[in-house]
Amino acid sequence: MPEGHTLRRLAQQFGDVFGGQRLAVSSPQGRFAGGAALLDGRTLVAAEAHGKHLFLHFDHSLVLHVHLGLYGAWTFGGDSTFAGSSSIGAPRRVGEQETFGGDGGDSGVYTGPPEPVGAVRVRIVGSNGWADLRGATTCETITVAEADAVLARLGPDPLVNRRGDAGRFAANLLSRKTPVAALLMDQKIIAGVGNVYRAEVLFRRRMDPWLPGSDVPDTEARKLWRDVVSVMGDGVADGRIITTTPRYWSGNGRTAKAAADAAALKSDSFPARENAHFVYKRNGLPCRVCGTTVLMAELVARKLYWCPYCQQS
Repeated sequence: MPEGHTLRRLAQQFGDVFGGQRLAVSSPQGRFAGGAALLDGRTLVAAEAHGKHLFLHFDHSLVLHVHLGLYGAWTFGGDSTFAGSSSIGAPRRVGEQETFGGDGGDSGVYTGPPEPVGAVRVRIVGSNGWADLRGATTCETITVAEADAVLARLGPDPLVNRRGDAGRFAANLLSRKTPVAALLMDQKIIAGVGNVYRAEVLFRRRMDPWLPGSDVPDTEARKLWRDVVSVMGDGVADGRIITTTPRYWSGNGRTAKAAADAAALKSDSFPARENAHFVYKRNGLPCRVCGTTVLMAELVARKLYWCPYCQQS
């Protein structure tokens, strides 16, 4: 399931490529025909994300609300001026860090969006490009009041990080006896964290994932919040989740020092994918820090990864 940084990138892209335009909205699949008709011909005035939810605001106070879930994805295309990621979501055939270079076909002339392929729930067409949505868990046209009600059910978003959010998050943790690893996946506690971020930030803070939320000191909860803010912000900038530092990237065919030097120069600064995480999907492998075997267990119907030595209570 896409995590919060993906939704923030989606909101930014919609604002960049469709903001201020009168849009054609349709449902080639037909399942969203009524909702699409309410938005067709209206102007997109704002695009925002909170946690794993995307809200596209139109000029008549109606909102397209999308939650991608496990299988949802947006694909984009357009003319040579339509810059941005070609696909954002999961699953996707191209990485969301890749940019779109135009869809003019063999002639190089853009003649509009192609025929829909597959079950396209929503198609949005602007003056220079288009976006197709497939496989989303939630896709609905709602009022601003209904959008506010969705937001009210969610915890603070680290990528919004309003004043007081760190304290609100700490209070949310301290009010529950549930393991902190489960609480990080609860969107009412913190919005936008998914399976990758929860495993990685708990390791980075050397926190026992089975520690009850009520046993997490307020100061440590606030440090945890700040680390989530940091790594998710990096995810927005990078278009992928990277939680390790250059010293762990030697598997890229360079020494750790060379990797660190390259990162300092802001060139070739992405690690190979197998070096991007400390513990996520590394069960059975040695911990990058201490060498202890990384463990995996089921928690809240998702796989949890942790180092039993580095993350002791």
